[in-house]
Parts: sequence; C-alpha cells; structure tokens
Amino acid sequence: MNCPFCGFKEDRVIDSRESKEGDVIRRRRECLQCGRRFTTYERIDEVPYMVVKKDGRREKFDRQKVLNGLLKACEKRPIPMSTLAELVDEVEGMLADRPDREMTTAEIGEHLTRRLLALDKIAYVRFASVYRDFQDVEAFLSEIKDLIRKKRS
Repeated sequence: MNCPFCGFKEDRVIDSRESKEGDVIRRRRECLQCGRRFTTYERIDEVPYMVVKKDGRREKFDRQKVLNGLLKACEKRPIPMSTLAELVDEVEGMLADRPDREMTTAEIGEHLTRRLLALDKIAYVRFASVYRDFQDVEAFLSEIKDLIRKKRS
C-alpha cells in the first residue's frame, strides 16, 4: 500500500474493523516513513451476474426487475411475498452456480413459468403472456387450452 502523503510503500495496520454488513473491512494504517495515518477499505471484487437478452445484449442481473415482473403476474393472487422472494433467490442461485455467471432471459423465463404453473395458474398465464410475448388473443387462448388439456390428463 502506498502512503497517500509521501508515497512510501510500507505501513503498519493500527486497527481493522468489519462493516455492519460484513462486506467491507476498514483498516487504519500508519506510514513507516512519515508517520501519518490513513484509512483504506477492502472489499471482495465480485464478478456481477449477467443476463443475456434476446437481442444478445448483456446487462447486470437485477433482482428487483425479476421481482417486479412476478409481482405484476401475481397481483391480487393468493401468493405470499416470501414465495416470490424464494423464486428470485432460486434464479440468483442458478446464476451463482454457473461458472460464467450469466444466463439467458429465456432460461430465467422458463424456470419462472414452470414454478408459477405449479403455484397458481392465473399468475402463470399472466407471466407467460408477457414472457412469451403473446401477440394476439389466439395465442392467449391457445395457452389456456393447453393448461386445460394438461389438467384433464
């Protein structure tokens, strides 16, 4: 660590404290040449989770964006908020398990539609209509007919 005052490369750590969240360590240091004190912060350098969009663009994974989509699909449905948070946690866990830390929107959407299908059929159809980009009423009706057929089988 270079002293910000004289540029000397050696110092000693006087005090170390972890942040409340546990993600940063604050260190108080003293330069061994000029004796002045300064503070440094240490944090883990994380590679962000990335989402690959349909057009090939990549953007950082946004938990809130996924949760907002689920909230819209589940509006006025008897699905607890904790369950929706668990679904987002599942997606984030899937991203964390991948060596490249990225996933396509198609993979995320398919996972969420499967999980919503098991939870609530109305929420499933709402989510699928946006995720699968239904262009007309026929596509919407076709999905509902498939649901009815699966239920009867």
